[in-house]
Amino acid sequence: MRMLLVLCILAAQTLAAEETTWTSYGGGHNSWRYSELAEINDSNVAMLTPQWIYQTNAGRLQAVPLIIDGVMYATGSENAAFAIDLLTGQELWRYSQTLPPGTMGCCGTPNRGFAVSGDRLFKVNYEGTLVALDIHTGDVVWETFVADYKVGYSLTVAPQVVKDKVIIGNAGAEFGTRGFVDAYSVTTGERIWRFHTTAGPESPPEHRKTWSGDSWKRGGGSTWVTGSYDPELNLVYWGTGNPGPDMVGDVRLGDNLYTCSLVAIDADTGKLRWHYQFTPHDVWDYDAAEDLPLVDLNINGKTVKAVIQANRNGLFYALDRATGELLVAKPYTEVTWMTGMDDKGRPIRADDKAPTHEGNVVCPGLPGGHNWWPTTYSPGTGLYYFSSRGGCQTYFRRDAPYVEGQWYQLGHTRNVPDEELEGSVIAIDPATGDIQWEYKTTQPPVGGFLTTAGNLLFVGDRNGYFIAFDAKTGKVLWNFQTGGRSVTAGAVTYRFRGKQYVAVAAGSSIMAFALP
Repeated sequence: MRMLLVLCILAAQTLAAEETTWTSYGGGHNSWRYSELAEINDSNVAMLTPQWIYQTNAGRLQAVPLIIDGVMYATGSENAAFAIDLLTGQELWRYSQTLPPGTMGCCGTPNRGFAVSGDRLFKVNYEGTLVALDIHTGDVVWETFVADYKVGYSLTVAPQVVKDKVIIGNAGAEFGTRGFVDAYSVTTGERIWRFHTTAGPESPPEHRKTWSGDSWKRGGGSTWVTGSYDPELNLVYWGTGNPGPDMVGDVRLGDNLYTCSLVAIDADTGKLRWHYQFTPHDVWDYDAAEDLPLVDLNINGKTVKAVIQANRNGLFYALDRATGELLVAKPYTEVTWMTGMDDKGRPIRADDKAPTHEGNVVCPGLPGGHNWWPTTYSPGTGLYYFSSRGGCQTYFRRDAPYVEGQWYQLGHTRNVPDEELEGSVIAIDPATGDIQWEYKTTQPPVGGFLTTAGNLLFVGDRNGYFIAFDAKTGKVLWNFQTGGRSVTAGAVTYRFRGKQYVAVAAGSSIMAFALP
C-alpha cells in the first residue's frame, strides 16, 4: 500500500512538472507569443480537435487567457471576468460590475485580459478603474480610480506586472482626452507614477513646443495595447495612439509628441528615456499602439537588442531598444502618406495627403496596414508574423469646436469605390523588413496569432476560422470553424496533465483544442 501511495505521488509530481503556464498578455515580458511546446506540430496538427467550449455570454472577446495551476482566467466585455477549469471547461467563479450610465467609447466595451502577481489578478474596468481580484475566489481585494469616464476616458488594456508595479494605459483619444501610461502598487493600488503621452508643462521645452497653444490638454495619445519590458535595461516600452482631433491638424500645429510614438520609460520612476515618433503630426488615425516584441537582431554582422513593430501606418520598424536609434523602416503594404525617410530617420510626409472637405485618397486607410491584433515572433524560424489589411480610403475633414466629453475626431473615411479589399498573413525577417512569405485572403485575418516550437503559426480570421499554418512556408495545415463572428483574440498554448492544448477566445466563446 505504501509503495502504491509513493507511486501515485511520483506520478502526480511528474504531471505537475510537465504542466506549463501562460501568465501574461504577450506570453512574457518580451511579447513574443511563442511557446517551446511541440507535442502538437506540423506533422499532426491536422488531427487537432475541440476538447471543450465555454460560453461566456460576455460579448465579443478580445482577451488573451492566462493559464495558472490548472485554471484559465479570462475577461470579457462590460467588465466581465471568469475562472475556468482546464479539464472540463466549467466555470469556477465569475466577476462582473455594471457599467455606470453615460460611459463612452469609440469601439464597444472590450477588455484584453488579466495580469497576475502571486494570488492576485489585475484587470481594468471600462469606466476607469483598476481592480485587484483574489485569484481563488474572484473577490475584490482593492479597486482604485484611474480616469474619469465622464470626460471620455475608458480602459480596455490588459495590465502588465513589472516587479512590484501594475502598468496600464488608457483609451479615449477620440474624446479629446490626454493619454498616459500609469504604474500602481500591486499591494495597495496606490498610483506610483504617471507618464503623459502628450508633452505638457512637465516635459522638456523642445517637446512641449510640438503642440500649438494648449492643444496638448486634449491631444489624445491613448495607450490601449499592452507594452513590453526589458529587465536588463529596466525599460517599459509602450506604443501611443493618434493625436486629437484625429483628422484636423490645424488646431494642434507641430509634431504633437508623444503621439503615434514608441516611448521607453524607466520602470522605477516613470521618466522618459527615449522616444521615436512613427507618424509626426498624424491626421490619418495611425495609432502606434500595436505590439512591441523585444528581439535580438543581426544588423550588419552585429547583434543589436531591438524592439520591433508592424505599425498601423503601413511600415515595419526595428529600433535599438537601448537608444531608440532607427534600424529598419520598410513598407509592407501600399503607403502614400509619406515619400521616404530623411537621413535622421524621420518620415518625409506627402504634403498633399491631408484630409479635406472634398475628400482625399490615402493609403493605408483608417483601419491601418496592421491594427492592434496580436502578433508573434518565433525564434525557431527567426520570423515575425502579423496580419495586414490592404487598401486605401478617402479621408474627409470637418470643422467643429471641442466640447468636453464629446466625440472629437473631426472627420471620417469611406472605402474607395470598386477597390477590392484583401487581407494577408505576413511573415517578415525583422532584421531587414523583407517579407519571407505572405498568405492572401479576401478578408483580413484579425487575431489569434501564436507560434510554437512545433513549426506552427496559429491565426484567427474575420469569418470565425481558427487556422494553423506551417510557420516556415505559410502552408495551411488545419482549420476549424469556431462559429464565432470573428476570432480577434490572441491564442495561447499550455501543457496540462501531460498533454498540450491550444486555446483561443472566439466570438463570445473560449475553446480548447488538443490531439485525440
